[in-house]
Amino acid sequence: MNALTVNAALAIPEHEITWQAIRAQGAGGQKVNKTESAVHLRFDIRASSLPDGVKARLLARSDQRISEAGVVIIKAQTERSREANLAEARRRLAALVASAAKPAKKRRPTRPSRNARRKRTDQKTKRGRVKALRGRSGVDQD
Repeated sequence: MNALTVNAALAIPEHEITWQAIRAQGAGGQKVNKTESAVHLRFDIRASSLPDGVKARLLARSDQRISEAGVVIIKAQTERSREANLAEARRRLAALVASAAKPAKKRRPTRPSRNARRKRTDQKTKRGRVKALRGRSGVDQD
């Protein structure tokens, strides 16, 4: 494993990713309190070799996995082996960086069509007539 491939044009060098084996949470068997099969993967966005645009988009995200210091922390503990959890954590990191690598589409403001505006006003008029009929009968209505 020399680099984590994010997409065809982007890869994260292995030396920028650190990980640590920890004990998994939750219920387990006799061996659960002795083995460290869960993985904490850390990736410092600011110190990485990612392009500046990708770094900025990652840091701007409101993702709970990204700390205030700009470090991505991913905890993987779904699998039973350390190797599988490490592979899962690396996959999640690649997915996170790949989603930030695509710039967001610029929003082009649109307007409702003339027909849509006409339909809306017709519906409002119709609804107003229905509500006007709900008044008390026999009393002057304005």
